[in-house]
Amino acid sequence: MVAPGPLSIQRLLSAMKKLEASDLHIKVGIPPVYRIGGMLRPVQGDPISENEADHLLDPLLTEAQKAKFEQLGNMDFASHLPDGDRFRINMYRAGGHTHAAIRRVKAEIPNYMELNLPQTYHEIVEKSTEGLVLIVGVTGSGKSSTLAAMIEHVNQTRAENIITIEDPVEYRFTPKKSIVSQREIGIDVLDFPTALKYIVREDPDVIFIGELRDHDTVLSAVQAAETGHLVFSTMHTADTMQAFSRILEFFPSHEHGFLRHALGNTLKAVCAQRLLPATAGTAGLTSKVVPACEILLGNSTVRDKIRKGEDEDLPSIVGRNEEGMQSFTHALAGLVNKEWVSLQTALDYAPNREALTSTLKGVEVKAATLTGKVRVSGH
Repeated sequence: MVAPGPLSIQRLLSAMKKLEASDLHIKVGIPPVYRIGGMLRPVQGDPISENEADHLLDPLLTEAQKAKFEQLGNMDFASHLPDGDRFRINMYRAGGHTHAAIRRVKAEIPNYMELNLPQTYHEIVEKSTEGLVLIVGVTGSGKSSTLAAMIEHVNQTRAENIITIEDPVEYRFTPKKSIVSQREIGIDVLDFPTALKYIVREDPDVIFIGELRDHDTVLSAVQAAETGHLVFSTMHTADTMQAFSRILEFFPSHEHGFLRHALGNTLKAVCAQRLLPATAGTAGLTSKVVPACEILLGNSTVRDKIRKGEDEDLPSIVGRNEEGMQSFTHALAGLVNKEWVSLQTALDYAPNREALTSTLKGVEVKAATLTGKVRVSGH
């Protein structure tokens, strides 16, 4: 998987492009491990020694970063190779030694088609000049790539002032119709609170906050959206409903009314996504993984439900699959119907296997009505 020779971080990073690996894991006592097509695959070679692990990433670090890691035992930063490929790196201490999780970020900013995203993602950006757009999902679900595609769409089509606050910066944007300033925590600004305190004074039209991770980031995002800015951000939640729960958890109960009113006024969309292994050899796919997307749009009904605290009604609204909204079940059924994922893969990821099976049967019945035969391809 990696050519024989001395272990070096540059060789390991360079191999990621050739292998189409999304991630690289460095841990003491095992060989380096790549994630390829969603699966972990170790390098054929010797286990990493304690000394190798502790110094393998040294060539990527400044003296200040080394000191910070020694003090904190955990650090995020970005690095890049001469060919332009960038890497988001998390170093952390475990068992008294250095481990690392490294995510490859391609040099080229992807578009919606390359990411196999629904048309609704395009429409969200096209129709939004202010408000809050959230992309949510678990780690490794493609949130960063999706938001990069959305922001690049704005950059290419509108004259806006785009300001990002990231930890670390992943994709690098080149100004096109828009102008872009990317601020990296720890390099350009001390921390998120400091960056967010001053961002509205920097005359932004579009704001990207790398992650809503606490009370201050959520409050800043909502307030910026309320004052006429278009705000993009991410959250680590499995679906759209968990995003609402997580946001409320950041605030004391007596502030929930204010927060609901603000979200009701500003929310444009919450898009939750999961990456599924694609069917091998699928025509038209350039990736080994495809997204299943749950989409909640902030129409008048949704905004009213949020204000009134009637969140339990939102899944049924999404489940109607109307106005560009769609449930995970509907998304999975669509992927199976297009033969992009296998039925078994869809069932493995389905939030409700029975609902997915029922939806697929409904698709077959509809196809039989329209064509005179039942579609059974793929299952």
